[in-house]
Amino acid sequence: MTEQDHTERTLVIIKPDAVQRRLVGEIIARFERRGLCIIAMKMMHIDRPLAERHYAVHKGKPFYESLLHFITAAPVVVMALEGPHCISTVRRMMGATNPTEAEPGTIRADFATHVQYNLVHGSDSQDTAKHEIELFFTPQEFVSQPHSTDLFAFQ
Repeated sequence: MTEQDHTERTLVIIKPDAVQRRLVGEIIARFERRGLCIIAMKMMHIDRPLAERHYAVHKGKPFYESLLHFITAAPVVVMALEGPHCISTVRRMMGATNPTEAEPGTIRADFATHVQYNLVHGSDSQDTAKHEIELFFTPQEFVSQPHSTDLFAFQ
């Protein structure tokens, strides 16, 4: 079985706190240095209806309203990433939701200050990733990028 057999896609949201703190470039660079390909990306304001669809799994939980308020308060950057074992790779790179519990070297351990203001969101499974990507991107918004093993095709 080759690495390409494990190619996945995931959604990443660089949240308002990261955008306001000007950490977008640093976060994107970490994913790119890891070899993940950006196949769709945009900066946007998430409106409440989209936020409700995205966070529907949390409806009824005590933090639901504050989560919706936070994600809709300021611009975000949304990306679809692709690569081998992309979902688990992104989740390891992000670190634990609570930055005080995140492993050193992860995005949240290095930059996050609060459990709710934790800089990034990443899909937690292939089914979730498919659903979330479809919420934020149309098929026309995707581009194809060569993976690092395909770079020799340019020579």
